[in-house]
Amino acid sequence: MSRSTTAYHHGNLGPALEDAALELMRTQGHATLSLREVARRAGVSHNAPYHHFGDRSALLKRLSERGMAELLDAMREERDATAGRDSREAAVRIGSTYVHYAAQHPERFRLIYDPEVCVPGSPSEAMAPLIGGVEALLAETTASLAPGAEPQVIAALTTAVWAAVHGLAELIVAGHISEAEAGPALEALLTRP
Repeated sequence: MSRSTTAYHHGNLGPALEDAALELMRTQGHATLSLREVARRAGVSHNAPYHHFGDRSALLKRLSERGMAELLDAMREERDATAGRDSREAAVRIGSTYVHYAAQHPERFRLIYDPEVCVPGSPSEAMAPLIGGVEALLAETTASLAPGAEPQVIAALTTAVWAAVHGLAELIVAGHISEAEAGPALEALLTRP
């Protein structure tokens, strides 16, 4: 049975196309990704991606949502693993998880935050709760660093922490610093009184 027939008969076309696109993105990024290339990599007809996603933009949105879900899951796992520990240590580890995801999956990280794929202030129906989950987790983590602080202070501190962690991730993705340099930077930022 051909790969194409298997994908259609077993309902695996969507995930197969997504996996093929992610493989391609690993070497070429998403800016030049074509549905025809994705179809070829997945071993299906060149029209199959159009039938499943409609267009390239819909595929990129889906991949962005998938990446954000992976990032959020990793951060939640780290939060759960550090429950009951020192809040500063937990914050460093959660921030390190964010940075690690970017270092391990730079192409997915770039796609998640591409403003042409996920328009700021206008995320897809599937992306909105994922963004909300990341923001809530960061706010919860930041609030633990400043117990009793006013809500507006927590909100400002959350923005500052997210900006710092995201900035480190961007610097790693761009090749300006190594992931090894991010850990001490996060510790310096988040463990000082």
